[in-house]
Amino acid sequence: MVTIYDWFGYELPNKERYRLIKEAGFDGVLLWWSDGFGRDIFGGNDYRNGPQIAREAGLFIENIHTPVQNQNSLWLDNLDGEALTDCYLQCIVDCAKFEIPTMVMHLPNEDNPYSALGLDRIKRITDKAEKLGVNVALENLRNFANLTYVLEQVDSLRIGFCYDSGHHYRYYPDKDLLSMYGYRLMALHLHDDGGMYNQHQLPFEGTIDWSITMKKIAETGYSGATAIEAMNWDYKDLSAEEFLQKAFEGAKRLEALKLYTS
Repeated sequence: MVTIYDWFGYELPNKERYRLIKEAGFDGVLLWWSDGFGRDIFGGNDYRNGPQIAREAGLFIENIHTPVQNQNSLWLDNLDGEALTDCYLQCIVDCAKFEIPTMVMHLPNEDNPYSALGLDRIKRITDKAEKLGVNVALENLRNFANLTYVLEQVDSLRIGFCYDSGHHYRYYPDKDLLSMYGYRLMALHLHDDGGMYNQHQLPFEGTIDWSITMKKIAETGYSGATAIEAMNWDYKDLSAEEFLQKAFEGAKRLEALKLYTS
């Protein structure tokens, strides 16, 4: 089973975007849950319409990605911190409403160390997730100390880990994240490291040793989809159809590696 992040680039209405994703061979999508980054300027791209349009195209929805623009505010004792907490709580409500099992969330980066207030907000998020039956997957970026702190402080089946391969090898290649937190794995973001934009390349076009990565994922026992989070930043010469075909081929190669090494 293979999925792809829906906002991979190109100026396309949602209906066309999801049709192309399905035609490329993907089973499902990861939804960007915001109108930020200009997503709302193209016809038919209200993100709240995404679940229905994706399902009408024959795609299942694996998870949503919560807004990231103010991610560092979560620990702050101000109105921005409260607003961000409320945003995450609403995302949990939205997941329950739209029958989406998981949301992916960014913790603040290393320049914003964790605090008691921040942990209290995480516990509020945990309580809401447990009440509504929604998984909250915390993604690794340049946030190792914060990620480790929260995963070690919050013991809940609803709070887990989203493994991002490109961020791993870009920021903390010496940390064996999958061995540390693979038992709490709830989501994958698979993309390669390298290229002009450093990250979010198609698999097998960067510096990651995918045989090692997929072996470690297999060892966690993770049974979710092989999820691609590549962007078209390094592929401006490709049409959307060509990009999706390369992404699908890469996803199937990753699946084969996972099965071979499991």
